[in-house]
Amino acid sequence: MALTTERTQETVIGSFEQSDRELRKTMSFTHLLFMSMGAIIGSGWLLATLGAASTTGPAAIVSWVIGGVFIVFIALTYAEISGMLPRTGGIVRYPVLTHGNFTGWLIGWTYWLSAISVPAIEAEAVVTYVSSQTKSGTLTTVSSGVTELKWPLGILFAIGLMLLFWLLNFFGVRLLSEVNRWVTWWKLIIPTITFIFLFTVLRGANFSSYGGFAPLGTSSIFEAMSTSGIIFAYLGFRQALEYAGEARRPQRDVPLATIGSVVIAMVVYVGLQVAFIGGLRWGNAGVHPGDWAGLSASKWANAPLYDALKAAGVGWLASYAYVLLVDGGISPSGTGWIYLGTATRTNYGLSVHGMAPKSLQTMNRWKVPWVSTIVSLVIGCLFLVPEPSWYKLVGFITSTTALTYIMGGVGLPVFRRYASALRRPFRLGWAEFWSPVSFLAAMLIVYFSGYATLITVYCAVFIGMPLFIWYFAPARGWVKPGPAALLGLVFLAAWVYIAIEGGWVLRVNPPVKGAWGFGTYDVAQSADVLFFCVGLWALCNGEGRRQVLSSAWFVIMLLCVLPLSYYGAFGPQKTPSIAFPWDTLIALAIGLVAYYWGVASGLNTEELQDIVKRAGEPAPLAPAGDAAGGQPMAAPGS
Repeated sequence: MALTTERTQETVIGSFEQSDRELRKTMSFTHLLFMSMGAIIGSGWLLATLGAASTTGPAAIVSWVIGGVFIVFIALTYAEISGMLPRTGGIVRYPVLTHGNFTGWLIGWTYWLSAISVPAIEAEAVVTYVSSQTKSGTLTTVSSGVTELKWPLGILFAIGLMLLFWLLNFFGVRLLSEVNRWVTWWKLIIPTITFIFLFTVLRGANFSSYGGFAPLGTSSIFEAMSTSGIIFAYLGFRQALEYAGEARRPQRDVPLATIGSVVIAMVVYVGLQVAFIGGLRWGNAGVHPGDWAGLSASKWANAPLYDALKAAGVGWLASYAYVLLVDGGISPSGTGWIYLGTATRTNYGLSVHGMAPKSLQTMNRWKVPWVSTIVSLVIGCLFLVPEPSWYKLVGFITSTTALTYIMGGVGLPVFRRYASALRRPFRLGWAEFWSPVSFLAAMLIVYFSGYATLITVYCAVFIGMPLFIWYFAPARGWVKPGPAALLGLVFLAAWVYIAIEGGWVLRVNPPVKGAWGFGTYDVAQSADVLFFCVGLWALCNGEGRRQVLSSAWFVIMLLCVLPLSYYGAFGPQKTPSIAFPWDTLIALAIGLVAYYWGVASGLNTEELQDIVKRAGEPAPLAPAGDAAGGQPMAAPGS
């Protein structure tokens, strides 16, 4: 058994570096920048302007600025990491290198949930915008004050768009990047023209006369970042990281493309939010002046910027408004097909580490992992069923994605400790300061998403744990299959029972009479999670125990943040037990403890040792025609 485990480990380590050599190195800096820009400018600018205004009023302008700054903080740490180790599917692969396979599994599973659901939300955005020009009830309907896709036409329309996204990915990254280059120019130019045009009809009273600049309170500024689509609109910056293994000059181009895309997007988004608020015509929207919260269920909810242009009362603006209808199909679609590629490469990255079937690495003639594209398509379509609404799905995607981004801040010091010899084309100055700032920025985005979103996110994250002990741990020889299967079944049965009895999942308040209060539910859920982690540790061999312990900081942090979310300013209580900003200060304290604990828990994993060793070996000659960037990383000190 020991010999088998050693051979398996050796195979996995070698495959980490070998796998990316099958990918074509065809993407330039422009391609990478436009992949990030194409993913950033999607449905967010079309719908989040109204969502943010309905959450916090004119102060949504500040929300966009703070959100962009938070994303820059996160991108800074990933800029060094991705330049040092440009790897396709890198965001799910880096945690394995710094904190082992159990942490890598939890982060990878969480990131997979977010990445694979984005094509669905972009398809929902297209259908929502198109529905503004169809007969009421044909493609969408309103449920609980929120627009949803209607069965059958609305859902089938979205599935058809998903098939289009899949086709563009299946036939190669060169086709995808070339098509995306031209589409992204459109997606950049149209939003810019839109806010410039709307500036000509601004109403200054909208910024101060209806409850002031922040009519819904200061805390709503931060809530809007996570729940209304603001952070979601910035999340595309990661695309340059995801395609790093297919870049010609990844060490230089990936960091520049990552940070540059966020800065450009911030300028565009702030301009659009100012334009929307100034262009708001309350009567035309069917909302009483000053009822900011009522915008979410208003006549403008399906196509807010289009409606703002039409309501301006200027003929040429009304004519230009039809351009936005076209863009309502192009912008979200452009992001959708990029993110289906992201989901594909997330599957690929998990497969490289043995966390998913090896078949997900199978390439077609265009050097695309085609099995992975099909999995991304099928699973993505399933998200159209429980959450057929852009406004409902956006909080889930934002929170799950931000939760994975904490690994940039906590991972960078570990890479500096154990992989100091690796060449760093971009080296982050004052990393001792920026690393915890990056970590806390990601954590606060998660916290600001609110209890109603967090409870669903947490349950989705924890339900992935049995898969680890059923699939990955036995394959590595950490545990015996029989006891592992039993532990996973007991945990899952308890998880289902707790979710049903608690009645909290996918709801703000328990609707079932006699459902558990939050205190009982939280204790039961925490006990179930800790039971699994302790049981996994007890069943594992020495190496398994070491890696399980390395994830303790992450699990404990999640369990501590959830009750704070319930009792704090972003929870369901009408009068929060812990008011803003005290709840946020407590969240920061929890985050700081988790950060330093996480850094101390970092491991010098065998995979990372292998990469450092290979970086010091003489580089082999590049195949003919691949001199543009297909060679391994240069030796240390070069």
